[in-house]
Amino acid sequence: MATPGALLVMGVSGSGKSTVGALLAAELGWKFYDADDYHPEANRQKMGKGIPLNDQDRIPWLCTLHDILLRDVASGQHVVLACSALKKMYRDILRRGKDGLPCTSEELGKEEKQAGVQLLVVHLSGSFEVISGRLLRRKGHFMPPELLQSQFDTLEPPCAPENFIEISVDKSLPEITATVLETLKGP
Repeated sequence: MATPGALLVMGVSGSGKSTVGALLAAELGWKFYDADDYHPEANRQKMGKGIPLNDQDRIPWLCTLHDILLRDVASGQHVVLACSALKKMYRDILRRGKDGLPCTSEELGKEEKQAGVQLLVVHLSGSFEVISGRLLRRKGHFMPPELLQSQFDTLEPPCAPENFIEISVDKSLPEITATVLETLKGP
């Protein structure tokens, strides 16, 4: 596999995206972004009140993240982005921006060459029980544990033709990073 311009470390809240993403970025010497840092205040307040975000809340945020990825990758900077990216549509926006949607598989290749980001999706997956236990131990985050069920309900795990790997959150941090690094090296 050609080295992607960006790694997207995705999963529900509490899956370890920020921790894994920062570790991978440090290991690879790539730039790291935590998508949570780019939520507008209105989104933070909504989540803080226990109200799940909807597509209208997320799309402008995802477009901002796409622009950051595109800018950095176009300048030759590899990027690791920690972002929930729960739906395929959200990952498509991160790859191609809002105007790339909807697009047929024939248009996909053309669109990617024009303004797309080659992305390897790293899906950190785990059971509701394991992840809710982690969230209950987490302090000082704006995402309350009560919203976890809404994230599992929204989750569309990546599948072909997306370029992705799925890794269980039950693995240790060194095992998770080693799996991603091996995938990047290719066969």
